[in-house]
Amino acid sequence: MNPADCKTLKIATTMAEKLSKLHLTSLWDIILYAPLRYEDETHITPMSDLRIGESCLIEGRVIHQEMQFRPRRQLVARMENATGHAVFLRYLNFYPNLQAQLATGKTIRAMGQVRAGFYGTEMVHPKIMDASKSSELKETLTPVYPTVAGLNQATLRRIVAKALDNVNLCDTLPENLLSSLKLPDFASAIKMLHAPTPEYSASDLNNKNLPFFRRLKFDELLAQQLSMKLARNEREQQTATPLHHTGKLVDKLLSQLSFSLTNAQKKCLAEIQTDLSRTHPMHRLLQGDVGSGKTIVAALAALSAIEAGFQAALTAPTEILAEQHFSKFATWFNALNIPIAFLSGSLKKKEKQQVKDDLLSGKVRFVVGTHALFQDDVLFENLGFVIVDEQHRFGVSQRLRFKNKGDNVHQLMMSATPIPRTLAMGFFADLDVSVIDEMPKGRTPVKTHLKNSELRRNEIEQFVRKIIQDGRQAYWVCPLIEESEALQLKTATETFERLSQTFPELSIGLVHGKMKAAEKAAVMQQFVSGSLNALVATTVIEVGVDVPNATLMVIEHAERMGLSQLHQLRGRVGRGGGQSHCVLLFTEPLSDTAKERLRIIYQNTDGFEIARQDLQLRGPGEFLGAKQSGVPLLRFADIEKDIDLLETACRCANQMVQHQQNEVITKHLQRWLPNREVYLGV
Repeated sequence: MNPADCKTLKIATTMAEKLSKLHLTSLWDIILYAPLRYEDETHITPMSDLRIGESCLIEGRVIHQEMQFRPRRQLVARMENATGHAVFLRYLNFYPNLQAQLATGKTIRAMGQVRAGFYGTEMVHPKIMDASKSSELKETLTPVYPTVAGLNQATLRRIVAKALDNVNLCDTLPENLLSSLKLPDFASAIKMLHAPTPEYSASDLNNKNLPFFRRLKFDELLAQQLSMKLARNEREQQTATPLHHTGKLVDKLLSQLSFSLTNAQKKCLAEIQTDLSRTHPMHRLLQGDVGSGKTIVAALAALSAIEAGFQAALTAPTEILAEQHFSKFATWFNALNIPIAFLSGSLKKKEKQQVKDDLLSGKVRFVVGTHALFQDDVLFENLGFVIVDEQHRFGVSQRLRFKNKGDNVHQLMMSATPIPRTLAMGFFADLDVSVIDEMPKGRTPVKTHLKNSELRRNEIEQFVRKIIQDGRQAYWVCPLIEESEALQLKTATETFERLSQTFPELSIGLVHGKMKAAEKAAVMQQFVSGSLNALVATTVIEVGVDVPNATLMVIEHAERMGLSQLHQLRGRVGRGGGQSHCVLLFTEPLSDTAKERLRIIYQNTDGFEIARQDLQLRGPGEFLGAKQSGVPLLRFADIEKDIDLLETACRCANQMVQHQQNEVITKHLQRWLPNREVYLGV
């Protein structure tokens, strides 16, 4: 938080640091900070009317207090009202002064959730107020905010109130727009957010569908849409060299392939090539289900750029995936006499320098690499086209550094995680999107099986033997390398040793993320060539591996994995002509979320439907990895539940940009998205 805001709020640097942990770094961040819930201290609930599970304010006299030591140290007080109804107050953690607050004979008020306890109706850790000092009740509901250690609710409420007193809550949107949408003014909405009137019930507030909530949701979604519309416009104002080509290299590679492109692949390739021929930089997302053939489309697009006289590059988030891409691209490009190179952090210094020299001189026309490609000393002669695989796993600054290694280069991002329509509308509206919605011919749907690992392990092991005896290969995936007592997960090493002992006649390999790159590559090559019958691996084989002869995927502790990861792993099989199987081993007891995940993956094979249900299960923050990055996506809106507001915001943003309502747009974005580049990820 800047010094001026700290001075306005009269807070010390240490307090500002605590606020920053909550992503509160400005006055407007604080004003737009949404409460988790509300407490009703506007009226006293008679003890005879208490309902289990509800939070309320009660008043009575303390008639007994004692310290108990079984089953653990705790302070227990009994309070009664005038009619003789009693409630027990129980504290497992407390300071000594609490005993004075709960002294026998004192009349107090307690605010907390009503529970059914061992002795009867109770509240655990309720907030205590001395009723004799103040008989006044609050006029509005009391907000309870998310917080961190060292920042209590009372302090946070004071800071929010101070911020509200020191900013102008004027509207950024025209009155006629608000009237047509039947939305309240901003000042009323924000004041109601932090101090709603008691006419609203807890369920009303939890549903977040009241007029003041809808106003804030709309403002937020409108800012999001405006920002992306402007980003698209700004990009289209930039100039980039059009990559004109004759199509000879594309036709030559197509003639050498053992398969034909699907209609969906042809459509996506045509969209990309049209973008490459334009005078502004391409910013396109290529998405498709596992095994739909995104890589060959990207390769053909790269050939278009190379034939136009430019260099092209592909980056992948992990070394093993980058190695697999390099192997596949080298097979295709070497046959066309196109110089190709690989760059990663694990290469020897001399090898790295040679690749860098060849890129700068233009000798290498196509390079595949990891984050090493982002380094400042990696320079190109004339980079014109970049491909970012699994783009959501790269940071904003990384993608920018890669893209800026040329003069407004054309950028293609790929994702094997299908993006639901609402998410694409909400967070990828600045992108052009191509979708491969057709699977290659000859693909047989993978049969999915759910098995209890403790009861059916021997059966599954024999199934592995049968598959291999039929001339096929199998994966066995484990989620951890090292043993964890807390999770009690089987490790890849243990599984490898057990399978090796169970099947001494078979050739079994092991690959995991802690192996050196050369070791991983050697084992993977053995599996690809067929010299290994089975491969035990961690989730490093989640994406990129293509072994048509592998028809069985066994996933250990499937209940611990996310839907996207499970779907990616299942997609490693089913790439040949025969029937393939995916066995999901689970260990009980299962959480409700784990049961739901396993149900979804068992019942669905369509990646877009899985992604849609995954979004409902996890929310956009987890789905896009924003929770891990710490950047909140939306404070108020839910793009699945608020699709009507999202569509309205999209329509209004289009109109504002088209009619050049620049002053309105600028004010609105300054309030809601002062750091647009972080939010957009471009």
